Amino acid sequence: MSGKHLFNPEVDFCRDCGALLPPLRNIGTVHCRVCKTEIDAVDYQESEIFYTVKFNKVSMPKKKTEESEGPVIERTCPKCKNDKMSFATLQLRSADEGQTVFFTCTQCGFKEKENS
Repeated sequence: MSGKHLFNPEVDFCRDCGALLPPLRNIGTVHCRVCKTEIDAVDYQESEIFYTVKFNKVSMPKKKTEESEGPVIERTCPKCKNDKMSFATLQLRSADEGQTVFFTCTQCGFKEKENS
C-alpha cells in the first residue's frame, strides 16, 4: 500500500493496520499477518525515541482551606498532627508493582508519598 499510512508506529506495529508485526529479520521484508503489507527491513529498524515530561507547578496555601486535592481520608499529618489528608494515586512503576499514593494535609499542605 502506498501513500499516506493510517499509523505511525514506533516499533513492531504495522503502519497500515496497527497489527503486531512478526520478528524483524536483518534483510528482506517483513509481512504483516493481518493486512499483508510488505515492509522493507531497512525501513523497519529500531530508532531512538525521546519523550519530554512537563510537570505543572503547584502552589499550596499555608492556611487551612476547605478545598482538597482529592478524596479526604483519616490519616495523621506527621507535620501538624491534623487527622485528615487528601490523596491521589498514580501508576509510576511497572504494571506488576503497586501504585504510588500521594497524600496532602488538608490543614498545613504537607505532602508525602507511599508506594503501595
